[in-house]
Amino acid sequence: MKINEQCLPCLVNQAVKTANLTEADNREELYQKVFAQMSQLDFNKTNPEIVGENYRLLKQHIGCDDPYKDTKNFYNKLFLEKSNSYDEKITSIEEAVKYAIVANIIDFNPVHSNVDEDIKNFFSNIEGLELTINDVDLLLQDIQNAKRLLYLGDNCGEICFDKLLIKRIKDLNPKCRIYFGVRGEAVVNDNTEEDAYFVGMDEYATIISNGDYSLGTVLSRTSSQFREVYQSADVVIAKGQANYESLSEEDKNIYFLLMAKCKVIAEAIGVKEKSLVCLKSGCKE
Repeated sequence: MKINEQCLPCLVNQAVKTANLTEADNREELYQKVFAQMSQLDFNKTNPEIVGENYRLLKQHIGCDDPYKDTKNFYNKLFLEKSNSYDEKITSIEEAVKYAIVANIIDFNPVHSNVDEDIKNFFSNIEGLELTINDVDLLLQDIQNAKRLLYLGDNCGEICFDKLLIKRIKDLNPKCRIYFGVRGEAVVNDNTEEDAYFVGMDEYATIISNGDYSLGTVLSRTSSQFREVYQSADVVIAKGQANYESLSEEDKNIYFLLMAKCKVIAEAIGVKEKSLVCLKSGCKE
């Protein structure tokens, strides 16, 4: 889906947030670079593409390849240490899907400012939460019949719950070849190969970089190796809003697992903000 004008303040806020996080020097110069780039904005592009372009510019200015590295390490370690306790609480693959969706709250984009508070609130009330769109039964059927499955990850911390779900997918269909897709470069707090290996994702899936620095999965910008895996996959599970933005118009058997964290995405899907969604492509209400 093309970028919405409501996304513009978030693009600016991301630059300010990253500058503050890294205590960047020459901020006026940085903001001028960002504004100059945005003045040439192509509104036919997706928001994930534009975020990736702005973020690469930010990284170049501050001379840091991964500004959120410490944040990612903190949340990956935190939830990895808690994984066993959550693993014991999850009694079915349906519950694993819900936990993975709730974990999508772990996000450091500017639209989502109260991360720690929201994480605590959602996980403490998880048993009472329901999916607003629930295509889990369809997903389970497709998993059982799949020979190849591509799971597109999203954020730090959240990846630990992706792993718990993938573990159960492997139990449900041991013969299925599972790939776990990550970003080709650091972009905000999204997962890279380093994060996936850190949490031990390779125990259940083949980790594959998409070769791109966009926030989501912009297929035209991904590597030929990644596109081959994508095209050959019988099922694609796409986590998070950015993957929805970049893949919602694709003709592919995709299941979008996400929390609708902003008005733009909520309206596009047809749900209220903060709704939990497991949506099969082509089944939007």
